Amino acid sequence: MSIQFDLPQEQASIIKVIGVGGGGGNAVNHMFRQGIVGVNFVVANTDRQALEMSPVPNKIQLGVNLTEGRGAGMNPEVGKRSALESNDALKAFLEKNTKMLFITAGMGKGTGTGAAPVIAKIAKEMGILTVGLITSPFSAEGPRRFQQASDGISEMKNHVDTLLVISNDKLREIHGNLTLSAAFSQADNILSNAAKSIAEIITVPGYVNVDFEDVNTVMRNSGVAIMGMASFEGENRAVNAVESALNSPLLNDNDIRGAKNILVNITSGSVEVTLDEVSEITEYIQREAGFETNIIWGNCYNETMGEKLSVTVIATGFEATSTQRKDLSKKSVVKHVLDSEVKTAPEVYKTEPVEKEQPVTRKPRPSLKPERETEQSVNAELPFEFDLTETTFTTAKLHIEIQEETPERESGPADFVLREKEVREILEERQQPADLQQPDLSKNSARDRVNKLKNLSFKLTNPAAINEMEKEPAYLRRGINLKDVDHSSESNLSPYFVADNEDPNKLPELKKNNAFLHGKDRVD
Repeated sequence: MSIQFDLPQEQASIIKVIGVGGGGGNAVNHMFRQGIVGVNFVVANTDRQALEMSPVPNKIQLGVNLTEGRGAGMNPEVGKRSALESNDALKAFLEKNTKMLFITAGMGKGTGTGAAPVIAKIAKEMGILTVGLITSPFSAEGPRRFQQASDGISEMKNHVDTLLVISNDKLREIHGNLTLSAAFSQADNILSNAAKSIAEIITVPGYVNVDFEDVNTVMRNSGVAIMGMASFEGENRAVNAVESALNSPLLNDNDIRGAKNILVNITSGSVEVTLDEVSEITEYIQREAGFETNIIWGNCYNETMGEKLSVTVIATGFEATSTQRKDLSKKSVVKHVLDSEVKTAPEVYKTEPVEKEQPVTRKPRPSLKPERETEQSVNAELPFEFDLTETTFTTAKLHIEIQEETPERESGPADFVLREKEVREILEERQQPADLQQPDLSKNSARDRVNKLKNLSFKLTNPAAINEMEKEPAYLRRGINLKDVDHSSESNLSPYFVADNEDPNKLPELKKNNAFLHGKDRVD
């Protein structure tokens, strides 16, 4: 059976955008309606019904024989096999003068997660500059989609030159509780702006023009990239735009320091960008990224911008830095494990040399009195160890010291050695509650710390929460009742004072109007 796909006759562009699966197809539909200069669009899906509903003229049905147009059923393996089946159709589309390919997909389901890495691998093997624009799922979509999305993102990293990941949960933090259609529309808009900013810096001419080779230098084999964009108008629009672009909450890591290459797109409308504004933007980025970073910038004109100035920043080439940060974070977690301290206690008891040095069995003697003494000592110590778990370690150390001193008394009677045996058995019983309770305490405390940090970070990134914190004082949020304080003009000092009597035979008496506080003769 021959593979059929629709490719209308049009002028082939060197830049193509392909939407894979349902999420990627929706994003490309949005880009197609919005319009990007000098770009060819195509949608690829295993669902034939979704392809028929798309306004994009170029369509490729993946896995015609495998899925028969009914989708991948949220199975990434089916999406992968469908893309491999349609290998010839994909190559036929990419062979037409393609130099750069954007692959948009939503991670977590079947077609996008499974087919997007296969398409990226095909394009990369053809020498095409491949850029991945993908979204991670909302947390409400479930843990299975999160796991499948994580696997798909890892696979995409191996087959693209540059990968931009947009977190849908970040959109929720910024825009709040949106409707379902509005939430996914925001994600489509972000992907569209990303592709538009990168593509039009090549296709739209400007006084300072950036060609394909400049973009190729920045994005070829650059790994995971971060992107920020913002637009402002009015006074200080350049500084405000670049600051907002670098502090975009959509980015999981908005620190561009350490990036090898940075691509900057400056777009203006009726009020053209000035030389001073260009200097402000590039100097600000250079300070934030470091003076060893290579910055390539270009300007575009868009009449719909009006008086606004738009700045798009794409930083690449610092994948090693992010890997080092992950290693450091892992080391810090290992240092904070509390169970390691608990496990050292039983190791001390197990390596005690007392058990090996027990030749007492050769001289059996009836010793009832020492046994009674040991029972009394045990009964006296049990309440302290079960009431306070922390003291069990200190008492254990005391018994260890006594056992170390026992070799000096080896010449004595054997009943003292029997006392050591019973103490050792009791210490083994003490370890059980400590081993059972301590990991639970450490896990609970770690879970509480994580929840507190999540709540704090959410409040600091949520504008509504920040406004609420600014309007309400801290003591009211914590429910602290403040006592009424007297005005500074009111005095709590008594007007009476004890004065000596002029008659030495009489007792001192109380007088009013203390001369030092209220009288005319007070001393200043």
